[in-house]
Amino acid sequence: MTDAFQETARINEQSESRISVVVRGSASGSAQEILVGPHRMSADEPVSAGGADTGPTPYDFLLAALGACTSITLGMYARRKGWPLVEVLVNLRHSKIHAIDSAECEAKEGLLDRIERDIHLTGSLTDEQRSRLLDIANKCPVCRTLKSKSVIVTRAV
Repeated sequence: MTDAFQETARINEQSESRISVVVRGSASGSAQEILVGPHRMSADEPVSAGGADTGPTPYDFLLAALGACTSITLGMYARRKGWPLVEVLVNLRHSKIHAIDSAECEAKEGLLDRIERDIHLTGSLTDEQRSRLLDIANKCPVCRTLKSKSVIVTRAV
């Protein structure tokens, strides 16, 4: 580990709140080490894309973030309402599609990212409760972020 990476890891481990997500990788390959507070993860690309497949891809992490946020949000909502939701299972897929093939998009040129999200709700829920939970899924924080225009500030330090 580099000195800056070690210092950030030390600070993250001592902190009760998450300071940041830190990612480190060698320029010689695509394998990445990720620190999120006290949690350590790996990311990589599949062998077919030149990686060593030592961890999920960045897009896998993106889908995992959306799936986890969806499940957490639906569980919190159902608990608050006292609804009999037992389990949430979220299956996600990512693909690139031509804009002209998308009825949901105003732009008709170029490629779009398409995320398909299938939500399986287990429990004795009414049709109205199921419908409301699907509406709430589209309001989870990660879903809102993905649908919004974001600003990413990048700087060399």
